[in-house]
Amino acid sequence: MAQLERENKLGVMSEGEKRKEERPPPLMALNHVSRLCRNVKHSIDFYTKVLGFVLVERPPVLDFDGAWLFNYGIGIHLVQSKDEQRLPSHTDHLDPMDNHISFQCEDMGEMEQRLKDFNTKYIKRTMEDESGAKIDQLFFNDPDGFMVEICNCENLKLVPAGSMGKIKLPLDRHNPPLHLDNDDANSN
Repeated sequence: MAQLERENKLGVMSEGEKRKEERPPPLMALNHVSRLCRNVKHSIDFYTKVLGFVLVERPPVLDFDGAWLFNYGIGIHLVQSKDEQRLPSHTDHLDPMDNHISFQCEDMGEMEQRLKDFNTKYIKRTMEDESGAKIDQLFFNDPDGFMVEICNCENLKLVPAGSMGKIKLPLDRHNPPLHLDNDDANSN
């Protein structure tokens, strides 16, 4: 037992730990994001009109005020907040380094015009990586102050950092390009 404790302190994994790490969890994809709301109706309007989500039926067993929206292979579950303290205090604060959800976009110009059409305050930025690939980003808040990003992030390659073979990509969805060259992935 003392030997096992010494090995664990040194970062050596037991056989059981190795088996656990080798067996990936049976996850498939992100199902939904849940958002607390000051006013569910206002949030429904925002997510359906600005972002194109579709209102779908909620199970009747859910006996609290809320709504389910779905599109693009993901759901957004809106829940009426009973405590204003749990919501962002500043609905106009935009910081790309803060918590946010991000949606892949195929036409950034059209999306930017849509934000303008709906009088949605946003910030725009373009980032370029060392290979010259550019990513355009739009950041804005929903009515409750939760930040949303729209990007063309498929322009960036995903390069696994020491996790070769562990990335699961659903074949029925749009995915960013994945770079699986072992030499490049191990050099990071």
